[in-house]
Amino acid sequence: MVFRNSVEPAFCVTFELDITNLKHMVKNQGISFTMAMVYAVCKCANEIKEFRYRFVDGQVVLFDKIDTAFTYLNKDTELFKVVNAPLIDGLKQYCELAVKTADGQKEYFTGPLGNDVFQCSPMPWVTYTHISHTNAGKKDNATPLFDWGKYYEKNGRTVIPISVQAHHSFVDGLHIGKFVDKLQKYFNEC
Repeated sequence: MVFRNSVEPAFCVTFELDITNLKHMVKNQGISFTMAMVYAVCKCANEIKEFRYRFVDGQVVLFDKIDTAFTYLNKDTELFKVVNAPLIDGLKQYCELAVKTADGQKEYFTGPLGNDVFQCSPMPWVTYTHISHTNAGKKDNATPLFDWGKYYEKNGRTVIPISVQAHHSFVDGLHIGKFVDKLQKYFNEC
């Protein structure tokens, strides 16, 4: 817990991954690209226990499974909802459930997010090399934040910038590296 009392106990890393196979697969199957990214990111993060640690009432807790929370744009109002959806097995099943949940949710916020979610916030309008997040000053907020930007072509492949912000008390660079490897493997195998 060396970093727990730091002024900024979280750190953020941005990297590029090849999503060529994922992009083709979602297009061929008619699946939402955004929901496929939420699924892939949260599935891979769940496989690394350090991403599932949280502070709950001041104590360290390891969750068995973490569900999803994601921003979802209302194209008519250009406002975002924050939507929670359970991380169920199966990419297509998750995507269908997530879209149905998002479309059915009328409120923009249904209350504060719990400790049992990964927060995903796609930003498909910009290809970026870094992103920062608002900080409420809650040093025990250990919920990882996952973002991705606009994908683009590079050397005949489709790449996307992805960012991970995580609490340094639980997640180190080693764990980010494991996450990057798992996520790239998932994209490759689509």
